[in-house]
Amino acid sequence: MTEIEKTLQAHKVRPTAMRILIYKYMAERTNALALTDIEYAFAKAERTTLYRTLKTFEEKGIVHQIDDGTGISKYALCEPGCNCEIDQDLHLHFHCNNCHETVCITEHKIPHINLPKGYIAEDVNLVVKGICDTCSGQ
Repeated sequence: MTEIEKTLQAHKVRPTAMRILIYKYMAERTNALALTDIEYAFAKAERTTLYRTLKTFEEKGIVHQIDDGTGISKYALCEPGCNCEIDQDLHLHFHCNNCHETVCITEHKIPHINLPKGYIAEDVNLVVKGICDTCSGQ
């Protein structure tokens, strides 16, 4: 059994061939991917299958969705041990205004925010926009 199969099974996801391929594809990338990126990579696959795979991965805590302000949802693999809890697993995202790539900056965690009484956080997203290290040449 491969590491990808073990990871999927650990998240209670049946490791089908397509799920393994999508996971592997995402693991080989450093940037977050939109559904259209995955569709392009798997042109012969049904769009519905790709979408359902991403949604299953998201529901099971394998990937997290990123709203980078472009109006297009992006997805990135979660770190090992992450369960996408608002109180402990959230990290910074960076969107490059030049190359339009979005990356996770997992070494910078979003601190817990104490909301006023009666407020309930359902999602937290912090995106810094600017020029990435590749585009800036630094």
